[in-house]
Amino acid sequence: MNKAGAGFVFDAHCDTATRLTDDDGIDLGKRLPDGHIDLPRMREAGYGAQVFACWVDPDLPPERWNASTIEMIGRLRRQIEKNSGSARVVNKGSEIRSITDDRKIAVVIGVEGGHAVGSDVEALHRLYENGVRCLTLTWNNNNEIADSCEGEDRWGGLSEFGFEVVKEMDRAGMVIDLSHSSDRTFFDLIEAASNPILVSHSCMRAICDVPRNITDDMLRALSENGGVVGINYFPAFLEQVCSDQVMSVWNRYKKERSELAEKYDGDVARVDGEILDRYMKQISVIPMPGIAEVADHIEHAVSVAGISHVGLGSDFDGTPIMPVGLEDISGVPLIAAELKNRGFSDEDTDRVMGANLLRLFEKVCA
Repeated sequence: MNKAGAGFVFDAHCDTATRLTDDDGIDLGKRLPDGHIDLPRMREAGYGAQVFACWVDPDLPPERWNASTIEMIGRLRRQIEKNSGSARVVNKGSEIRSITDDRKIAVVIGVEGGHAVGSDVEALHRLYENGVRCLTLTWNNNNEIADSCEGEDRWGGLSEFGFEVVKEMDRAGMVIDLSHSSDRTFFDLIEAASNPILVSHSCMRAICDVPRNITDDMLRALSENGGVVGINYFPAFLEQVCSDQVMSVWNRYKKERSELAEKYDGDVARVDGEILDRYMKQISVIPMPGIAEVADHIEHAVSVAGISHVGLGSDFDGTPIMPVGLEDISGVPLIAAELKNRGFSDEDTDRVMGANLLRLFEKVCA
């Protein structure tokens, strides 16, 4: 394990927690035959810290959102406790360096989607009490906090309750994450937040024009705020031709999935068992971008926001497709090599690979 500094990797977003159940026998402490992440592969790739996002499908009945999120957090915590010799959960940003110096991986617990909060600030407090230190305000659905980048606006940005949530997060020392948020939500939050913000797993709209990516105006505002954007590896956010083809299939899948989930009383596992393979076969024949395209987005973000405001946000285990060369976490060191080939100094490469995110979490989660 590398200490915080040279070679230190900090990834702002993975969905590996969604793979953990109480009965399937997955042990993150062992090298897994599938999936993108486990602790052995993280150590080999030079990882120091990782935000593990706990995401609950909004197609589940709303009354289950908060409790199901806390159940997932519990499963993640039990995995880390089981592998306490290799990893430790972070309660304060200041702990990340000491955990890494102890040759362990610092695990930041996040939640993806403010629907887990509902309309009750006490639900936010429950998440914090369960160790959550980062909240992505929206997913691909509007919620009581704010508007998402998908669908019709409900609030025109942050809701009145959303401003209350932002104030509570700033007070508590929780990182506010704006990936998946609408443009108006982004700029509302920039005005409202007193701490640097995170855009954990998004790419550049100037290169690939999709609503999930952020604009140059957002990059400039993020730079002024002192925040960081983590570059997403999802191929449909990296390259326009790939995006057009993948999202055509993916949008049909999501529509059918939501319709069937309602029919099956929120049993999304049953739905995916019936339809996912059919759609994945359609996606499997689409040519994928590679590490060079990831580096293109990093370079663009650096050119607009500055070197101190760009990091990594892989979305590992959150998407079934990845760029060529990044089929799992083992390929991440190739990003650093590509940046150095393009003329990035060792210091600037280290900033992108982890130091910028370390600075943000140390400041916000003090």
